[in-house]
Amino acid sequence: MNARVLISGAGVAGPALAFWLHRFGFAPTLIERAAAPRTGGQAIDVRGVALDVLRAMGLYDRAYALRTHMRGASVVDADGKETWRTQERSFSGGRFDSDDIELFRDDLARVFYDATRDGAQYLWDDSITAVEQSGGAVRMTFERQQPREFDLLVAADGLHSNVRRLVFGEEKPFLRSFGIGLAIFSTPNLLELTDWQLSYRDETSGYLIYPNRDNSELRVNLGFGLDEQEVWRLQLEDQKALVAERCKHLRGEIPRLIQAMGGAKDFYLGDVAQVRVSGWSRERVVLVGDAGYCPSPFSGQGTSLALVGAYVLARELQRTPAEPTRAFERYEARMRPYVELNQALADPGRTEPTPDEVMEQAKNGIVLDDLREAL
Repeated sequence: MNARVLISGAGVAGPALAFWLHRFGFAPTLIERAAAPRTGGQAIDVRGVALDVLRAMGLYDRAYALRTHMRGASVVDADGKETWRTQERSFSGGRFDSDDIELFRDDLARVFYDATRDGAQYLWDDSITAVEQSGGAVRMTFERQQPREFDLLVAADGLHSNVRRLVFGEEKPFLRSFGIGLAIFSTPNLLELTDWQLSYRDETSGYLIYPNRDNSELRVNLGFGLDEQEVWRLQLEDQKALVAERCKHLRGEIPRLIQAMGGAKDFYLGDVAQVRVSGWSRERVVLVGDAGYCPSPFSGQGTSLALVGAYVLARELQRTPAEPTRAFERYEARMRPYVELNQALADPGRTEPTPDEVMEQAKNGIVLDDLREAL
């Protein structure tokens, strides 16, 4: 019988892992708290060796077709007046003459969902409430459905992973906070931007604003100083009120965008942090993507780490399916140097883009010499 694997989280890392597990003969199931694939989110990047993974999945062409079409970016002052511009790169995606692909998170998540929904079972609008490991299996209870047993459990549920908390303990020891809150939401294109980004930063806050692919909406990213607190546990309206309060000093067009935030259906608020866990597995439970090694948005490499990590984990499980703990050890040994290289990119004090040579080294910092063999 194919090993049964439950993956908590249906964003990017979870479906990418499900793709490879199905390819390698496992039976993946994904459980997701949201009722359907999430919309909204920031522009993300697939870079370096992660592009090789995307090609091996046969999904490169579709992702490439969904790429953003930014023409450049402007830095503005406190009143929203341009002080500098470039047509060589964007702030979110880097240089235009690179091979990297920038696309929106929800677009990439949809690509992976479409590629896996026939080979994996999806359980929407539910969450794991308890985990018990015994007798070579993992037994879970859920908010909605009856308890079930699986052979393995994978946490792919993000920075504030529910599974990591249940199995590894409270999250505080694993989070390296940068003391910054990040709000992301969509509004109508009130600024009439066309494939162009606006950026501002002062001592306490900043923003990055850009349109979606057809320029009908804006994706607004607001960052501000935040004392350590669990903002993600606040009720939605309280989260929006907190953002409005912390950003009320911003001038220019920001008051209009904050007013429009009230009607945003895809609003997200979180704290900017890295995840650092000394060991990524506990018996038959393992972490992948942001749940195990979030590098923070400052690195620009979270998506690439998730894609590469999903492949490496599935590949090592394929090698020794009857000995998952050995597979987990090899997965961590292969991935950890790559993770550390990319986590080192995150510097909240940097005002300029990451130097190109440093980014090149980080995004190609792992060798997947078994990728072709695995196909």
